[in-house]
Amino acid sequence: MSQQSYGLPSHASAQVSSKDYQNFRAFLESACGILLGDNKQYLVASRLSKIMASNQIASLSELIEKISLVNNRPLKEEVIDAMTTNETLWFRDTHPFDVFKNTILPAAIANGGSSLRIWSAACSSGQEPYSLSMIYDEYRAAYRAKLPPLNIVATDLSKSMLEACRAAEYDGLSLGRGLSERRLRQFFESTENDCWRLKAVCRERVRFQLLNLMDGFISLGKFDAVFCRNVLIYFSQELKKDILRRIHASLKPGGYLVLGASEGMTDLSEFYEMVHCHPGIIYKAI
Repeated sequence: MSQQSYGLPSHASAQVSSKDYQNFRAFLESACGILLGDNKQYLVASRLSKIMASNQIASLSELIEKISLVNNRPLKEEVIDAMTTNETLWFRDTHPFDVFKNTILPAAIANGGSSLRIWSAACSSGQEPYSLSMIYDEYRAAYRAKLPPLNIVATDLSKSMLEACRAAEYDGLSLGRGLSERRLRQFFESTENDCWRLKAVCRERVRFQLLNLMDGFISLGKFDAVFCRNVLIYFSQELKKDILRRIHASLKPGGYLVLGASEGMTDLSEFYEMVHCHPGIIYKAI
């Protein structure tokens, strides 16, 4: 059966009715908080075409009907996965990792805690938590510092992304996005399938867990720092503020929150104080 018969072809944005698109927007926001823009029909069509073809679903309205069924959780998860899966970069934006090296790690030494717990929220394909693990090793070697053991909890709502993260294997194209040759040689080992796998010493500090930021996360425990970058921009202002309040509850007193470069904070001065790190701004839990 051709994709043209079941599912949405490449030009399908014109075939998505306004009503179906609005219904799908409502579903996606309810399921994972993502708020689609007014004119994203083509994005929806391109992301969902293979799923609809493989499930012999002829229209977006039929897909919405099927994912609403109680016993169709796998299809619902597959749709959310398709709409939220994005690959990121190694050491993305640079300054958050400078903050980790120049502010968070020295604070951990000064505090003298038994461990350093970091949460990488919406970790995508794993580059952020693994980049943090590499910097931890570099800092310890450069300063011969007695750092507390590092434990990173990395969460995402995409099962397929988390499976890839745990494997810690990346092809040359993925590694070329922000990873230097020096770090490649130091922290990775080549595999038989022409990929590279992160060495165990960095890999084993990171624990990956399925988590939807709309759900409760008190069970994750308390953290010295939370990296929640480039995800809140997809949420409504109300949901964003709710998540930031709940992240505050997961931070230890004086713990740090690192947001994306285009993400700010308003009306939460009773929870956080702004810290200028030159460059960059982070937030400290009050």
